[in-house]
Amino acid sequence: MRVLTYNIRNGGQPDRLDRIVEVVTAQRPDLLALQELRGFDRDLGRLMRAVAAATGMSPFLGRSWFGQPVAVLVREPARVLDWHRVRRPFHHAAVEVTVATDRGPLTATSTHLNPYSGGRRRWEARWLAARVRRDRLMLVMGDLNTLDPWTDHAAQLRDLAPEFRRRHLHRGTVDSRAVAVLADAGLLDLFRQAGDPDGLAYSAPTTDGGGTEFSRMRLDYILGTPGVADLTRSCRIVFGGAAESASDHYPVLAELDLSLD
Repeated sequence: MRVLTYNIRNGGQPDRLDRIVEVVTAQRPDLLALQELRGFDRDLGRLMRAVAAATGMSPFLGRSWFGQPVAVLVREPARVLDWHRVRRPFHHAAVEVTVATDRGPLTATSTHLNPYSGGRRRWEARWLAARVRRDRLMLVMGDLNTLDPWTDHAAQLRDLAPEFRRRHLHRGTVDSRAVAVLADAGLLDLFRQAGDPDGLAYSAPTTDGGGTEFSRMRLDYILGTPGVADLTRSCRIVFGGAAESASDHYPVLAELDLSLD
């Protein structure tokens, strides 16, 4: 099974949706987590349906309280057992889909944590952490807007303008609390577990997609419970070609030793 997470930047508007679809279809994910789906909940979901049709997947959209929707898309022949929006006041949103696999149900959550406040990101992470069951197959995927707690981020923060640097500091130190909360709940960073040491190590910004508020930072994650981590073959950041201009974020792809029922 291939799972992909992708922040497509403001719904891919005004003219990037074709490139976004090109990036996604080239990777052919079985589960796709999308963030920043501005306008995808309007006009009876016209944009959501168009992207789903172009990628050959079924969409499950989570509308936003204050920001932009997120979604999980599922490729046939997956059998969807359950889905719902996580009913908490996220700045953006979270949506959870459970599919049948040859090793039991797999629950995948697409989310986009608060971009402005580390304290609010931590609360949003706590809401997600409360749903984690270590003994089940679970994924949390998306733009967590948070640096990880295992890496020295001095260079990235030094290169940021002060107004953007503040987003990633807490009491003068790197604010990695949201990822730490999810790790404490039993989720493992699949990129850290199975990432390509010779591959790209950051997910934003892309070369030509904008993103002046980033400085080669890994903010997009695929996290999994121990059962998922044990089944992970690889995890990498997808770059090159259309991915350089389709968004200001690169997508993250993981391959799991699972088959959909």
